[in-house]
Amino acid sequence: MQSTEFTWTSEDGLNLFAKSYGAESAPLTVLCLHGLTRNHRDFEAMIAALPARYRYIAVDVRGRGQSDYDPNPKNYAPPVYAKDMLRLIDTLGLKKVALIGTSMGGLISILMIRSAPGRISGIVLNDVGPAVEKDGLARIAGYAGKMPPVTDWASAAAAVKTVNGPIFPAYTDDQWMAIARRTYREMPDGKVQPDYDPNIAANLGKMKPGPLTSFFLWHIFGVTKKAPLLVVRGETSDILSQTTAELMVKRHPDARLARVPGIGHAPFLDEPEAVNAITEFLSRLETTA
Repeated sequence: MQSTEFTWTSEDGLNLFAKSYGAESAPLTVLCLHGLTRNHRDFEAMIAALPARYRYIAVDVRGRGQSDYDPNPKNYAPPVYAKDMLRLIDTLGLKKVALIGTSMGGLISILMIRSAPGRISGIVLNDVGPAVEKDGLARIAGYAGKMPPVTDWASAAAAVKTVNGPIFPAYTDDQWMAIARRTYREMPDGKVQPDYDPNIAANLGKMKPGPLTSFFLWHIFGVTKKAPLLVVRGETSDILSQTTAELMVKRHPDARLARVPGIGHAPFLDEPEAVNAITEFLSRLETTA
């Protein structure tokens, strides 16, 4: 699929990176938003598996990949990210987009439809919802911005496997290397390091699951009723519980749930179950566009 790389400028002057796949004349544009420590490369396998007739735009959220790092860590927060994404679709002159959001990207998606409901044609929430499980949040806080130093690509793959092995128990060494290549970068001196600003985790401590937080997040989730919704959940996820996923679908007038077996948080969305569900969902959005 044809692809082009480009940058846009945030309201506070950061240069942010994105990669576009497919034709600008496509009947549907899909904006792909990654998780906390990831970047646009997370979606390469998914995009390759989805219908080529759509346009996909995968971004590097500020502080990740080829986007500028923010000198103020307080800006590493979903409300700021959502503003960046709305500025992106304005910059590109897009009237409407569909959203695929993994983990943090799902939270960004919810905030985007809250701010601009008329601009969002549908949302795929990948393994995230208005109730975040404590164990999963603690696990992510334990490694985000704290990965041990690695010396080369082999040790980067080993580090990724150590952190994520229980989540993807069937992954091969080649798959761990592929993930390492997507989440680390090689510096000019040959050293390999995580492809994000360590300060992105600065605000994680403010996310404390509890009754008040849950009430607020469920209230915010209500705005997703303004567009069709697909919820994707990894079978063993420690972030999105089965109970929460089912309740999300129950509370939404046009929502479906897809389960990816044998995987935790979060599916890469190139799994057959995810590809089939997303393909069907995008087709529905296309017919109602």
